[in-house]
This record gives sequence, C-alpha cells and structure tokens, in this order.
Amino acid sequence: MSNAWNQTRRMKRLAVGPMKTPEYNEWRNAELEKKIEQMEEEKMNLILDADVQKLEAERLRKGKTKAEEDLDSLKTDYKKLCLSMRTAGLGQTSEQWREKIQVEKNKTDRWERKFQEVQARNEALEKSLLENRKKKRRTK
Repeated sequence: MSNAWNQTRRMKRLAVGPMKTPEYNEWRNAELEKKIEQMEEEKMNLILDADVQKLEAERLRKGKTKAEEDLDSLKTDYKKLCLSMRTAGLGQTSEQWREKIQVEKNKTDRWERKFQEVQARNEALEKSLLENRKKKRRTK
C-alpha cells in the first residue's frame, strides 16, 4: 500500500509541475511586483493621510484655543460693560427712569421754591433796609 501511495504522490507532482511555464512565472512575478507597488503606494498614502490629519487636528486645536481665549475676553468685556452700565444707571427700565426723573423734578421744584422764598425774603429785607434808612434820614 505504501508503494501505491508513493506512486500517486509522484504522479501528482509530475502533473502539477509542467503546468507552470516560464511565461506564467514571469506574468505571476510581474503581478506580485505590481501588487507590492500598490501596497507601498497605499502605505505612503495612509502615512500622508495620517500626517494631514495630525496637522488638521493641530490646526483645529489652535483654533479652538484662540476661540476660547476670545470668548473669555468677550465675557470679561461683557462683565465690565454690565458693571459700568450699573454704575452709570444705564441698565434700568423705562419705568425706573421715569421714577428717577420724577424724583429729580421734585427736588428741582423744592429748590426752586426755596430759591424764590429766599429771593422774596431778600427783597423784603432790602425794602425794610431802605425804609429804615429813609426814616433815619428824616429823623436826622
């Protein structure tokens, strides 16, 4: 039995061997070289793509950092503006402004009345003074 197996094994080798012609070997080697070149090109493209992605990620990180800095700056400016508006009274509603204006008008009216009273008093004092001077002149 082992002889029979060896004979079929040898026959299979003989049958497979002559099918590979030199042209087939050349064509196969050329195809393998093409595939190797394609794979190397793909590898280079992948490396370049990875480099481009790294550069893009770095650019995005820098942009994000800049945007965050700008946002922080805007927040600071906004807080300063709100504070200055509060101290200047610009952040009030129209009703609050009306109340403030009314209060100021009331103060103005009060000062105006006091001024008129003082003016009237001064005029009365001046008249009294003139009359007293006239009386003194007459009595002399």
